[in-house]
Amino acid sequence: VQLQASGGGLVQPGGSLRLSCAASGDISGINRMGWFRQVSGNRRVLVAGITSGGSTNYADSVKGRFTISRDNAKSTMYLQMISLKPEDTAVYYCNRVAPPLPWGQGTLVTVSS
Repeated sequence: VQLQASGGGLVQPGGSLRLSCAASGDISGINRMGWFRQVSGNRRVLVAGITSGGSTNYADSVKGRFTISRDNAKSTMYLQMISLKPEDTAVYYCNRVAPPLPWGQGTLVTVSS
């Protein structure tokens, strides 16, 4: 399975974006998937995770602002982001949490006025 993130862009502080993660195959058998982000020069950090049963967890920095969801029938995962802050600026990736699949191309989110 290959995973491809999309939906990034430039948004003002306080704005919203919805990221999508399209899988090349069935994701229903992947228990835990997640959204990661990477700021230039730093390692990728998990910001939101979701199990096949729909249980979610979030990094403290995004809790209450980001919502992760998945649609197994469409082999797609989403990340709804609201109240965006400049510190949310990063390249966002989707992947299986552990162990990760080969990383796809991320999508850049820039939060700036």
